[in-house]
Amino acid sequence: MTERFTLIPEAYLLLRKGNKILLLRRYQTGYEDGQYSLVAGHIDGDETARNAMMREAQEEAGIGLSPEDLKLVHVMHRKTNPERIGFFFAATKWNGDVQNKEPEKCDDLRWFEITELPKNTIPYIRKAIRAYLAQEVYSEDGWTTLGSA
Repeated sequence: MTERFTLIPEAYLLLRKGNKILLLRRYQTGYEDGQYSLVAGHIDGDETARNAMMREAQEEAGIGLSPEDLKLVHVMHRKTNPERIGFFFAATKWNGDVQNKEPEKCDDLRWFEITELPKNTIPYIRKAIRAYLAQEVYSEDGWTTLGSA
């Protein structure tokens, strides 16, 4: 019998303040340290993508989000081992002040012009932000075969 395919679900926050977007720089995590990413995290079992995003925003940035203020704007299927599916939510309203709640995993949390991301932004994050700006609802990353992104 063949082992069942595994796909890891993730939630990402495109938090906007005018033309700026909130990014965090990963630190001491063992994955893409020194690179900028979005507030994000894995979706737990028995948890919706929207609820995961609300939880991660509170855990990482200390802000409260309402379900009605989160709009699903992009989905990205990434070829990694194991493969991942990312749900990107945009929000322009939140409760509380943005603050770094995980200094042991993040050494910078700040606003950047959305069209002038730092050079050390994780490539698939940069690709997702560009797709969001182009209003593309789906993208793929990591495939090299003909017919794939």
